[in-house]
Amino acid sequence: MSIIEIIILAIGLAMDAFAVSICKGLACNKSVGKKALIAGLYFGLFQAIMPLIGYLLGSQFEHLIKNVDHWIAFGLLLILGIKMIIEAFKKEENLDDSFSFKVMIVLALATSIDALAVGITFSVLNTSIYLAILIIGVITFILSFIGVKLGNLFGSKFQKPAQIIGGIILILIGVKILLEHLNVF
Repeated sequence: MSIIEIIILAIGLAMDAFAVSICKGLACNKSVGKKALIAGLYFGLFQAIMPLIGYLLGSQFEHLIKNVDHWIAFGLLLILGIKMIIEAFKKEENLDDSFSFKVMIVLALATSIDALAVGITFSVLNTSIYLAILIIGVITFILSFIGVKLGNLFGSKFQKPAQIIGGIILILIGVKILLEHLNVF
């Protein structure tokens, strides 16, 4: 997977955290700088750790799935993309203005589960995991930071489009991986 593909994938993965950050920003008072930093750190760290865990798990089973790895990558990314798009149309959740350890750990974990599956995909595609987790973590940090600020400024109008775009990106990357392995490109 090229650096450009990893960056695009990272943006897609970060959209859940971005959407939640917007919601957190909605509930904040005027001074959101410290809260935006907290959100960026939690979401960025978890989005970086989860692909590493998935990669390590996937590496253990690589010899068993080598012949179908492209189908696994396609299937995981397709499912995650569809899930993100469906969630964009569900009823909005009311998030409180708490940035406590307990609240942020739960939100960071919930928004990074899809990154675990992507880590498995990285292992079957022999992607450089350290570069990938660095890019994913940094991009998620930046988008989460911006999300809190935007939510505080503009409200919730960016939440649904962010989730839909993220889902479409994941699906397109899955299709590209499948087509490459089927020698369509």
